[in-house]
Amino acid sequence: MGLTKADKFTATQNRIALMAKALGHPARIAIIEYLAISKSCVCGDIVNELPLSQSTVSQHLKELKNAGLIKGTIEGPSVCYCIDDRVWKEARESFAGLFASYIEDNNCC
Repeated sequence: MGLTKADKFTATQNRIALMAKALGHPARIAIIEYLAISKSCVCGDIVNELPLSQSTVSQHLKELKNAGLIKGTIEGPSVCYCIDDRVWKEARESFAGLFASYIEDNNCC
């Protein structure tokens, strides 16, 4: 979060923000969608699915991995990526809790 005074917010707020930031680019959404369908893949497969260069895809994979949403293992000259089930469940529950906290009030604005 840099100089945004992250220490002034709860761990949960910071965690949700990190995951939201990681999902904040359409290429990363496309990667997650591809991994969700494929269950796992090799990085080269992801590059073939997106209209982006290998280096750009690698940067997006790095952001998703830093947030913990995906994990990867090195197998020879390639890296195999998949969704991290534990963190994916955490993200689903965190975002569901955030959206559920809003109580609809038609008298607002």
